[in-house]
Amino acid sequence: MAIGTEVLDAGRDDHLALFYRDEQELTERVSEYLLPAVQDGGVAIVVATPAHRRSFEGHLAGLGVDVAGARARGFYLAHDASETMRGFMVADWPDPGGFWRAISPLLRQAAKAGPPVRVFGEMVSLLWEAGRIDAAIEVEAMWNELGGQYPFSLLCAYPAQPVSCAHHLDALAEVRRAHTQVIGGPPEAE
Repeated sequence: MAIGTEVLDAGRDDHLALFYRDEQELTERVSEYLLPAVQDGGVAIVVATPAHRRSFEGHLAGLGVDVAGARARGFYLAHDASETMRGFMVADWPDPGGFWRAISPLLRQAAKAGPPVRVFGEMVSLLWEAGRIDAAIEVEAMWNELGGQYPFSLLCAYPAQPVSCAHHLDALAEVRRAHTQVIGGPPEAE
């Protein structure tokens, strides 16, 4: 695993984590990651908040991508992260069967179009921010299990916030282990 690498280079089966400093970095990095899929006849899947989806789509359009056309042809699939999570969270914990039913149809549809399939998922970040850190780590593990069934790369993003609590440090180590590449990281606590 490369930690601190500045290039978002993803091949099939890569599971990347991005710790971003601000919204502009998130928008640029996610768009950079999704662009090859949309340009090369693959599929980009975005599971994010409405504001982030609009931001990514605006940035991709600025790079010359016909986002509406890609969506109409099934090459750009955008879903709400909170709604998607409601489909698999049971008592604040991710249900593996529900996760499979929520996510695998997207991957199956994308696989029909052909590679590359690039997924950006924001669900883990929402869980982390809500204090459901163990649930976020479990979702990361479920993504890794799906990676054995479908050909895709995945980018997860977390806001880079100072971390000093031992529980969070242990959880960050788990997050790093769940990914093939980690870009950035939380700043040192002051």
